[in-house]
Amino acid sequence: MITDDPYLWLEDIEGEAALAWVAERNAETEAALAGGAGFATLKDRLLEVLDAPDRIPYTSRHGEFLYNFWRDAEHARGVWRRTTLEQYRTDAPRWEVLLDVDELAAAEDTKWTWAGARVRHPDCGRALVCLSRDGGDAMVVREFDLGTRTFPEDGFRVPEAKTRIGWIDADTVFVGTDFGPGSLTESGYPRTVRRWSRGTPLEAAEPVFEGETRDVAAGGWHDPTPGFERDFVFRSMDFHHSEMYLLAPDTSLVRIDVPDDASAYAHREHLIVTLKSDWLGQRAGSLLAFGFDAFLAGDRAPEVLFAPDPRTALAGHSWTRHHLILATMHDVSTRIEVLTPTPGAGWAREPLADVPALSAVTVVDTDPDVSDEFFLDVSGFLQPSTLYHGTIGRRTEILKQAPARFDAAGLTVEQFFAISEDGTRVPYFVIGPDRTRTGPGPALLHGYGGFEISLTPYYGAVTGRAWLERGGAYVIANIRGGGEYGPGWHRAALGADRVRAFEDFAAVAADLVTRGITTPAMLGATGGSNGGLLMGAMVTGYPELFGAIVAQVPLLDMLRFHELLAGASWIAEYGDPDNQDDRAHLRGLSPYHRLAAGRAYPPLLLTTSTRDDRVHPGHARKAAARLRELGHRVLLHENTGGGHAGAGDNEQSAHNNALMHTFLWQHLSPPALG
Repeated sequence: MITDDPYLWLEDIEGEAALAWVAERNAETEAALAGGAGFATLKDRLLEVLDAPDRIPYTSRHGEFLYNFWRDAEHARGVWRRTTLEQYRTDAPRWEVLLDVDELAAAEDTKWTWAGARVRHPDCGRALVCLSRDGGDAMVVREFDLGTRTFPEDGFRVPEAKTRIGWIDADTVFVGTDFGPGSLTESGYPRTVRRWSRGTPLEAAEPVFEGETRDVAAGGWHDPTPGFERDFVFRSMDFHHSEMYLLAPDTSLVRIDVPDDASAYAHREHLIVTLKSDWLGQRAGSLLAFGFDAFLAGDRAPEVLFAPDPRTALAGHSWTRHHLILATMHDVSTRIEVLTPTPGAGWAREPLADVPALSAVTVVDTDPDVSDEFFLDVSGFLQPSTLYHGTIGRRTEILKQAPARFDAAGLTVEQFFAISEDGTRVPYFVIGPDRTRTGPGPALLHGYGGFEISLTPYYGAVTGRAWLERGGAYVIANIRGGGEYGPGWHRAALGADRVRAFEDFAAVAADLVTRGITTPAMLGATGGSNGGLLMGAMVTGYPELFGAIVAQVPLLDMLRFHELLAGASWIAEYGDPDNQDDRAHLRGLSPYHRLAAGRAYPPLLLTTSTRDDRVHPGHARKAAARLRELGHRVLLHENTGGGHAGAGDNEQSAHNNALMHTFLWQHLSPPALG
């Protein structure tokens, strides 16, 4: 176990020595994985999926237009474009291109990556376009005129930072950015909220709210709903606790007095609260509605829109003009219904759509200020997406259907439950051949287990082509730390209890072997970011269960994570290394510090990005160096761009996925399948 870290020099992201070392590791990885006859073919087939012209172009409505960002073979960095619903219904819509990011990148000699746009409402005449250099979280902001398709000379512009910005009116925005010393939190996010008027310097923006340096971030937003215009500000004390305030015109604050671990927002006359802990006699995981004005006046009598049970959790909700679309998960399969507020009679509810078993449904978009329109996407592990359009109370129509991208003949989807070390039932999905007929074969187990993020069914075209078509099984583990069963499922793996997530994942791995789906030698595992920490825990704690492991943009040094980039924002999830009580369990969790000689670790592929300004690439770099020092089998691939996503365009994504699946197939496939 490491006491003094000899590889701190690899934390120098752009350091000459560190980059030279990375170049050597990249060359080794390319030689080991990309030189075979099948690599180029696999990469081409994956890129074909990612660039396919018949993908569904998902949109968001702003006014009369539907907006979409699109990448393909001709537009590697992408185009921002729009069309009408009438055109969108056709097989070949006519798109108006608003901004070509490839052209902009070439003109400015900068590797711009699209980071989104905030369209001004209700006029929808201008937008705040966000661009990042090569995929980082930090971005520049430029006002964009949607009529002239130009960046106007008098437009708002914010230099590169992890900025929060949003419209107040035609000539005013709320902005939080890097204003110099003291303006950012220890996590690197805005600490102050300012009101900025057109034609004035950014530095002259009026401060209206500020958080503490130890907070994760502060922010503000304007609700432009006609008749319900309001301003709000918030501070996030940590990743899971925040305070929200109504901001009066004189900048005085009125606290929205909900528990600081709850999430809350105003919608028209309602205050909607999602509970993370018990409150007012309602269970954690409930969705509550109050009258906004009545709540401010002291009323604490909620209407319960959703109450969880041990197998059912809230998945999300979206407003239309007169209704609330509610999505829930029962054993990780989605259900969806419509709730309608009825004056004096509570909330009526009825199903919105039938969702096939072991599938997922996503509300893609609504237009809550104007109509009861909705766009709904339904998909499953072997079921390509179908996009529906409808208006509540009327019939729905199928707008788009994605074609199958891989051969699913002979494949099945099943859900099983493993029993973890403490007796907890842990659900997992298996997609692949019927092993009762074929016998054990290669299997790839994926997990995350953190930040209350749920892993739900989806159609994975890349996984289908790279893994399922070759005879492998793909497995998704819904371990604790996620949100599959609500806040309690997440809390069960917080801090020192993070080991519960690790035990759950190991239990699923063992259950796959017991059921005859695979063997340890043919079982691989993948996870990214927090899931990369999970992979590190498998390497150091359960190496006998796996034949190969891939950790993508991983978090591995749990004693220094809070000092690296955005790491301080995750203290609420893992613990504080500067707190001696927390440090004890963090040392036990830290894969980097648990690496040792004389252990039989499975082969490991680590991937990261030089431009990842969220999870520091030093985590992967240092782990690779330490494993090499100890004589273990390890490869490192560090993409020079791409940010935390690991890839800034489809070609990079295809390359990364081809490397990963080639590595896994090399180590996990029996000779007959190789």
